[in-house]
Amino acid sequence: MSLARNIEFLRQLPRLPGMNGWDGLNHPAPVATRGILVETKQFGTNPGDLRMFSYAPADLPASAALVVVLHGCGQTAAGYDVGAGWSTLAKHYGFALLMPEQQPGNNAHGCFNWFNPEDTKRGHGETCSIRQMTARMVADHKIDKRRIFVAGLSAGGAMTSVMLATYPDVFAAGAIIAGLPYGIASNVREALSGMLRSPARSSGELGNLVRNASKHRAPWPKVSVWHGTADRTVNPANAHEIVKQWLDVHRLPSHPMSEGVVDGYPHQVWWNTDGETLVESYSITDMAHGTPLGKAENDERYGKEGAFLIEAGISSSHHIANFFGLTAGIHQPENAAKPASRTAADSPSAKLIPLASPISAPAPALNKVLRPLAAAKKPANPPTEQNAKQAGGLDVSAVITRALTAAGLMK
Repeated sequence: MSLARNIEFLRQLPRLPGMNGWDGLNHPAPVATRGILVETKQFGTNPGDLRMFSYAPADLPASAALVVVLHGCGQTAAGYDVGAGWSTLAKHYGFALLMPEQQPGNNAHGCFNWFNPEDTKRGHGETCSIRQMTARMVADHKIDKRRIFVAGLSAGGAMTSVMLATYPDVFAAGAIIAGLPYGIASNVREALSGMLRSPARSSGELGNLVRNASKHRAPWPKVSVWHGTADRTVNPANAHEIVKQWLDVHRLPSHPMSEGVVDGYPHQVWWNTDGETLVESYSITDMAHGTPLGKAENDERYGKEGAFLIEAGISSSHHIANFFGLTAGIHQPENAAKPASRTAADSPSAKLIPLASPISAPAPALNKVLRPLAAAKKPANPPTEQNAKQAGGLDVSAVITRALTAAGLMK
């Protein structure tokens, strides 16, 4: 659909039947896909009336991590899992996977209702259902509560923004692919306006939307943002708005602390004074709306091309798993057979050991790194024990180490 037609569509919205439920719109029917996900029927009161699908590899290690993955419109949990390759990653690296699924009765397009106030408040609707599913996974698999993450595409990406804002005490980090900032829409008209035009807002306004979504104050989740520059479904300017929102929440400067190229695409990074990356952004040049696929650094391919699953030469799922800290080693079930005659170099698992993810760019000028950090705003709230070190001043040694690491000159 062209931009002109989209604008005309916006003008016609008041005349459409069932506007709040998208009932009058045509949408692709979800494709039935076989997978390894298992459905759980009982996980709480389920006020959002969602379905719960999950996967846990054999012999899941104690205190394993959990990744919650949210599909896009017209997709199913199983279909997006096959396309993005998350259960394959979970099997290789030994973490649990939760994939909520929307029901047609809630949204005729199969979209998560990221714009509906009844579904985007802590303790209500779809956000509460996803939180209840997460609690069920923690109880069933003894998940490490400090390592719970969330990622999503499109409407699932926008819902990822919702989960990070409403439950920052639950999620340690999130990844938003072709999504939108939290709190910019409270109805379909505002949602479509955000998707098509992405009206610019001040950093403070965007940050306050997150801060006002819960009573939580710190520490905030880390965020990875992905968007194709040729996206005609969700305006790519939304990626910039998401970054602005979370930079303000983390009290970080607008200028990136490192800029480089990863797998051929621009990559920007912001970190704290301890050298920990808090916000990153990938701009997938000339890519349309969807999840970018490609070979990972370990030469493995995760996922399969399909609708809104686009071969781009970069494995977003693997990079996101790495951002979550999940790719440090390969999961080996305790009862797995171990060939005696093979050397480590011959072992298939050796090919899966992830390499460091260098940013193929020149070493950043330290004056450009130190200046924005020194000028960064200090938190408005009094320093807590958690952030006292950050409030106390700049750790120059940590900044230099982080800059050299980002440039690929130091491990």
